Amino acid sequence: MTIELVLGGARSGKSRYAESTAQASGKPVIYVATATAGDAEMAERIERHRQDRPHQWRVVEEPVGLPKTIAEHSVPGSCLLVDCLTLWLTNCLFNQDYDVVWQQQKDELLAALSRAKGDIILVSNEVGQGIVPMGEMSRRFVDESGWLHQAIAKQADRVTFVTAGIPQHLKGA
Repeated sequence: MTIELVLGGARSGKSRYAESTAQASGKPVIYVATATAGDAEMAERIERHRQDRPHQWRVVEEPVGLPKTIAEHSVPGSCLLVDCLTLWLTNCLFNQDYDVVWQQQKDELLAALSRAKGDIILVSNEVGQGIVPMGEMSRRFVDESGWLHQAIAKQADRVTFVTAGIPQHLKGA
């Protein structure tokens, strides 16, 4: 069982890298999608991702209950590919009771990762390398994503940063 955190900016190639890593594992892949189609453009993005994925991959769409999904689907000999953590964070933060929901979901995610039985690849946007946002919720998002990435990186066997389609291995090989 291995956990890999794949970070990168928008259109950095992080999803493509994660998908090729999952495919190369030779294990059955379960793709966990956290996106929701809030507008037509996002619906088009989701559809493009659906068409690009191998058809034999099982897909689970889960915008908030990620820890439960990992607990249910991480079995020996499998590879879970979660794309992406920052969309999941957004879904949690914009929940009506976001303070309670977010902390509970984050704690449960870290616990689920520690009990996982199969390989897991987690994709997330690195958003902490720019300027500090002006809005309170935007700053909260940047803070929470940074703390989430640090906590997962501590547990992960591998951490990979992707820039311009080039993976840079920060932890593990």
